[in-house]
Amino acid sequence: MSEVKRVALVTGGSRGIGRAIVRALAGEGWTVAFTWREREDEARRLAEELGDAARPFQFDLLDRARPKSLVDEIEERVGPIAGLVNNAGVRHDALLAALPDDAWDRMLDANLGGVFRCCRAAIPFMLRRRAGSIVNVSSLTAVHGLGGQTAYGAAKAGILGLSRSLAREVGSRGIRVNAVIPGFVPTDMVADVPPERVKALRAAEALPVGVTAASVAEAVAFLLSERAASITGQTLVIDAGMMA
Repeated sequence: MSEVKRVALVTGGSRGIGRAIVRALAGEGWTVAFTWREREDEARRLAEELGDAARPFQFDLLDRARPKSLVDEIEERVGPIAGLVNNAGVRHDALLAALPDDAWDRMLDANLGGVFRCCRAAIPFMLRRRAGSIVNVSSLTAVHGLGGQTAYGAAKAGILGLSRSLAREVGSRGIRVNAVIPGFVPTDMVADVPPERVKALRAAEALPVGVTAASVAEAVAFLLSERAASITGQTLVIDAGMMA
């Protein structure tokens, strides 16, 4: 009997942590549908690198109609989605006192609303199959405040609450929902952070190796897999001991 193909959807999978997650899942035998918003060339290169194990799809977190059509496309063209990783996000640093309403709305709509809409699109299929695993990527800012990231931190904290409540809603149908909180990971998203601030952010880490995109990806792959069959509604912090 041939093995059933496991399909995962990873949002924001063409760069940084998302790219590492795509590679990790492909390495464990998943077929990965991953999304990109900009830099199509990077997405195409990753797809070429992984061959049949990865398929790129364009997606913008602020496009409210796209999650449903995206999930429908993947279900039809790639296969039944067994795993969802909500990794895509946007960051805009500004002090709260100087933050305009539209910037606040955009940050929450993209980072929290995007997770909500992707979960809402995928869950009906998982409910019918009585199986599935969702991993939502939050941020250390959700639990360890950082000046200039009030909107980003609020959205990422919301992801933790969403994950816990959703785990309660769908657990009886065999669907697991967990979250991960990466520590400081040197990716393009934080390339504009000054070196002295990076040093301050990493000062509390207990492990000199720090946090890499690959180490976060391995944790996500574990939570998505049957090795974590009894784990739901939890938040796994991957921060090299910063919060110890």
